[in-house]
Amino acid sequence: MLTKYKFIRLAIYRKLMICAGFILLFSNALPAQDFAFPGNQKRQSLHFKLIKNLIIIPVYINEKGPYDFVLDTGVGPLIITEPSIIDTLNFAKMRKIKVSGLGLETVEAFVSQNISARIGMAEAQHMPTAILKEDLFNLSGHLGVKIYGLVGFNFFNSFVVDVRYTESRMIFSNPGTKIKYKGSKIPILIENLKPYVYAEVDAPDVGKIKAKLLMDTGASHALSMETFNGDKFPLPYSKIKANLGMSLSGQIKGYLGRVKELSIGEFDFKDVISGFPDYKIISQKIDLKTRNGNLGADLLRKFNIQFNYREGFIYVRPNGNFKMPFEHDMVGMVVYLDQKEYKRFFIGEVDENSPAEKSGLCPDDEIIGVNFRSMEMYSLNELSELFKSGANRSIILEIYRDKQVFFKVIHLEKRI
Repeated sequence: MLTKYKFIRLAIYRKLMICAGFILLFSNALPAQDFAFPGNQKRQSLHFKLIKNLIIIPVYINEKGPYDFVLDTGVGPLIITEPSIIDTLNFAKMRKIKVSGLGLETVEAFVSQNISARIGMAEAQHMPTAILKEDLFNLSGHLGVKIYGLVGFNFFNSFVVDVRYTESRMIFSNPGTKIKYKGSKIPILIENLKPYVYAEVDAPDVGKIKAKLLMDTGASHALSMETFNGDKFPLPYSKIKANLGMSLSGQIKGYLGRVKELSIGEFDFKDVISGFPDYKIISQKIDLKTRNGNLGADLLRKFNIQFNYREGFIYVRPNGNFKMPFEHDMVGMVVYLDQKEYKRFFIGEVDENSPAEKSGLCPDDEIIGVNFRSMEMYSLNELSELFKSGANRSIILEIYRDKQVFFKVIHLEKRI
């Protein structure tokens, strides 16, 4: 079981096995309930928060809220991670399933089709919903705001959804409405309630291959390459060992490196930072036969994207983020937020041979100041950007450990 001090990087693997179990469960249930506008309304504009590349939207559950949910193309049914938002929740009367992680541990989850959800003015009744008894994702700790769940397929399948990353705004319209598409059209496949896109990827010692990638707005990273021809994806020559994320029962080990070139439609990207998870571990629990990897929000945010699930395509147009280089954090540690008492920043893990490790930082250290400024002056998002702000820059951290205060100087380093 995760403690508040053992928060690990947000990555796709946390939710893969949970969502896989729920998809199998709901595949034999009633057809997925769509969202719909009242009366003659045809479209709506809604602002969102963009935190660590993830889209956070307000959602009403059973006409109460709003509650912050992650808008996540990587999930199928609605997932509630904070069950306290439901007044009459009776776990004893709900159907229970056990979902395996990437190890031996299993966790309990509950399913319901008696939940209503509303996003803006669009509402869905009797939503197929997965409810966790506790927040196994620790999304709140990762993002620095209270997160109550994830919403994905049911919303995207109900509308044409225009996500404008640079405006922190989305416009969702009824499929039958006249819509002005902008940019380049790219086909997508909807399989098991999730969207996939084909890309051309330059693989070491192999050359350019056609890769099938899950489009995942709920993954902070740019890219994860998992498999090729039934085996692990070829590793780049320059790489670093890394903890890529947390499953339900342990860390996912692997490497971080750069993919020399990736092309989607007519758009080419160079030196894309990618995770390369340990194939032996993830292949035991995840069916990798249907895809080569995962395309995350650090790349998707370079476009404004119009999603049309029903007709199987997206339109993409480059935005102000398009030419920004891909950079990994230059510190080599995870910082998470504990908000149970008051806002406190803790170090969750430290990468091997990283600037953080070299400076003597340890897991469970509390950060009480950065560059002689109180932590009240920082958000998690601002710290994340600071840790990528430039090689050879120095940052001074004030650390509380074992009832003592230390000052640690970290020299930022471009590791990949």
